Order: sequence, then C-alpha cells, then structure tokens
Amino acid sequence: MKRIGFTLLVLFALAQFIRPDTSAPTTDPALDLIAITQPSAEVAALLRTACYDCHSNETKYPWYDRITPVNWWVQHHVNEGREEGNLSQWGALPERKRAHFVDEAAELIEEAEMPLPSYLWMHGEAVLNADQRKLLSGFFQSLPEAAIEWRRDRSKPEQSSD
Repeated sequence: MKRIGFTLLVLFALAQFIRPDTSAPTTDPALDLIAITQPSAEVAALLRTACYDCHSNETKYPWYDRITPVNWWVQHHVNEGREEGNLSQWGALPERKRAHFVDEAAELIEEAEMPLPSYLWMHGEAVLNADQRKLLSGFFQSLPEAAIEWRRDRSKPEQSSD
C-alpha cells in the first residue's frame, strides 16, 4: 500500500513539469471588442470581469493553475472560449463568427449559463446579478452583428405545417 502511495506521489510530482502553453498570442489592441464598440464603463467592466478571462488573450491565470492536472483543465476551457470567440481579436473575426458569438452570448448570459458555473466557483467577482445580465445581454444584442444574425434568420423561408 505504501508503495502505491509513493508511486502516485512521484507521478504527481513528475506531472508538475508537464504544463500547457499559457502564453498569450500578440494582438493589435485596435482589434479588441471594447476598443471597437466603446461600450459604457459599466459594460466594459462587466466584459473584463465576466468574459475576458476565457474569451480573450488577456487571461489572468489563478494560483491553482500552477498545479497539474488543474492547469490542463483550465487551459482547455480558455482554448475553447477563445475558439468560440476571441474578444481580443474581434475586429479580425469573420462577420459570421461575430454574428454567431453575439447571438449565443446574449442568450447564454440571459440564461445564466455564462460565465460557466465552474468558473464562478473560484471567481466570485464574475457572478452577475439580474440587472448586470440584462445589461450585458443587451449590449451583445445591440451590436451590428446581432442584426446580421437576425436578418439571416428572418430571410429563411418559414416552413408550413401542411
């Protein structure tokens, strides 16, 4: 039993040397969502607090991100968030991707599915109250990309139920 415990301890210690890449790609600040849209100070603060850790190149890695395997789990979430929509590169994203992101963001924020509940466990400052959810969701709905998504949906022929 001691041998198994010792082996697991050694494996855990060795795993600490295998770390994910947490370097942030360089980006042009002029492409950032906040720089482009110039939201109110309150919306900008909410975006930075509730969205930017996973959906930008401005991720602030917490202390527990230095522990393997937690760091791999955190980096996986960051990579998924950036893939879904990187707010640091907003101006360089294809129009269709921006349209999809604003539509999804508005809906997920309203339904309290974003920020992720697992993120909120350790980031209490990112918990949004009902008014903040409404404000942030409304911001995304007000972007020109939201109108593009809306027009695309409206242009689809309605199916009749004969």
